[in-house]
Amino acid sequence: MNARCTPRRRPRAALAVLAAGGLLALTGCGTQTSAAPASRPAQSGEGRTIRATQVAHVTDPHEATGRTLLEGPVLDDNGDLYVVDVTAPPGEPKVISVDLATGKHQGIYTDKAGAYTSAQISPYDGRLYLTDYTGSVVSTEPDGSDPRTFFSGEVDGSTMNLDDIAFDDEGNLYVSDLHGMKPGKAEGRIVRIDREGGKTTVLADGLAHPNGVMFDPDLRGLWISELAENTISYLLLDADKTAVTSQHEAIHVGGGVAQTDSIAVDADGNLYQALHGRPAMAVYSPDGERLATVEIPARAAKGLESATNVAITQGGTKAYMTVSGPDGGYVYRFTALAEGIRQSNGG
Repeated sequence: MNARCTPRRRPRAALAVLAAGGLLALTGCGTQTSAAPASRPAQSGEGRTIRATQVAHVTDPHEATGRTLLEGPVLDDNGDLYVVDVTAPPGEPKVISVDLATGKHQGIYTDKAGAYTSAQISPYDGRLYLTDYTGSVVSTEPDGSDPRTFFSGEVDGSTMNLDDIAFDDEGNLYVSDLHGMKPGKAEGRIVRIDREGGKTTVLADGLAHPNGVMFDPDLRGLWISELAENTISYLLLDADKTAVTSQHEAIHVGGGVAQTDSIAVDADGNLYQALHGRPAMAVYSPDGERLATVEIPARAAKGLESATNVAITQGGTKAYMTVSGPDGGYVYRFTALAEGIRQSNGG
């Protein structure tokens, strides 16, 4: 995004209607940080094209917000898919279950204030965890019942603006904190929250609006994407996963007008990088090679603007991508390059 921005409406712009303060962070305006480094990892081509097909039309733009934006696709052990609608106003479904066989869907949870940007299922307690852009983490049962505030408050003196979430095997959370996404500022963070919700640790800061966050298959480190730099970086963690031992920029995503959104990882370690500003997904090897680009049909793409994330069936290759734009919020299916694992499950 450029520091100077035309008032082109993108899906995340509607968040400003939902909460006061820094929700302009997700509008697509004014997120350029300092000048780019003189050199970046080389990246050529877009690999082969993977065609995606429509599974379900889940939402339409809301009258109250003027938008709809599906995020956080997550599959449970029964193969049921859950998505969140970031821009849903109070009273309308904010968490939606989708029947992948029929395309039918139903709302399972709403509240008055949450702007939920991702969803994940904890390997510790099996509950559905939702990141709220306004700074809290809420958990529910998979059917949307028994909502609880798992975490809320400041971290190192400032409130978080939460985007994505990942879990380690013990159930500790790792979240991306956009930290307001102030124009020209690189103040984002990756924060670890222990599974009891009582202890937080800033693993990395000074990031250019971090969005995607996901473990590699061996849970040795985190892949993160920085929206304002169109980069994917790798954070190697210590044995306790409470500190970063090394950090480097691994991939520069040549997205054109699009920017790096959420990340998922398959069993072979391939990265599925969602694109904000284009209804497509870039797929990279863990060595940084562009393997493929997931595309939706050209006719449908005219009314859609972003692909936000993907969930791949564990032990299988069916992948379900959330796509949104003026025509509504959709789930598309494609065949992944390798089998899904827990880290393939949205976030």
